[in-house]
Amino acid sequence: MRKAAKKKAEGQVESFGQRVLPLAALMFVAGYIMQMTLINPFISRPEHSQFILLVAVALIIVNVLLMLFGPDARNVQTSYSFDSFLIGPLIVDATKVYVGAATCIVTAALFAFFRLTLTGKAIRACADNYTGALVVGLDVKRLYALTFGLGAACVGAAGSMLVLLFDVTPALGPSLTLLAFIIVITGGLGSMPGALLGGVLIGLTEALAGLFFTPSAKSMFSFGLLVLVLLFRPQGILGKRAS
Repeated sequence: MRKAAKKKAEGQVESFGQRVLPLAALMFVAGYIMQMTLINPFISRPEHSQFILLVAVALIIVNVLLMLFGPDARNVQTSYSFDSFLIGPLIVDATKVYVGAATCIVTAALFAFFRLTLTGKAIRACADNYTGALVVGLDVKRLYALTFGLGAACVGAAGSMLVLLFDVTPALGPSLTLLAFIIVITGGLGSMPGALLGGVLIGLTEALAGLFFTPSAKSMFSFGLLVLVLLFRPQGILGKRAS
């Protein structure tokens, strides 16, 4: 019986990977092409121009999705949607376990890529000093495209996992983008450990707010945490002060 359960779990994990990896690869290609063709010409322009460009792209994507699929919420059902694991006195939803494990794997892979590979170190160098990266001969535009592609791949992986947890609509993207900004600013701009810490803190804050108060108050507590961080540590929890 245990062998059958183990085989079933392995099949579910394989099915989960087959859903996540293709979408992540597709989003990487889309992100790489978008950066090379649309965003790179804006690199030398003021930051607010780049921000407005991406806001316009986001609005276009949301409205195209609304025209194609409508405003109704949609979900994805899998063979393991109602499975669970019994851990002592706790019953843990199997889908959330798979999503959590996949998130840890993706996070560890990104850490290793940026810390251990030459390409990852070159990307960090471009982020730290754009002019210096040009001086030493780095192909900054290609590295920017690769970075945007990696970010898009992470979005694709995250999206394919989120649809397993709750219903989604085209309008969900902007709200999650705002939440991502809160997480990054709370943890510290430019700090991957800070982003991870910020995500955990915001997640715990919203979970506790929904448990002890009301689910509709989750955003209020997230923004409250952001205000506290900006008041007492403007650079973020693990961020560095600008020199």
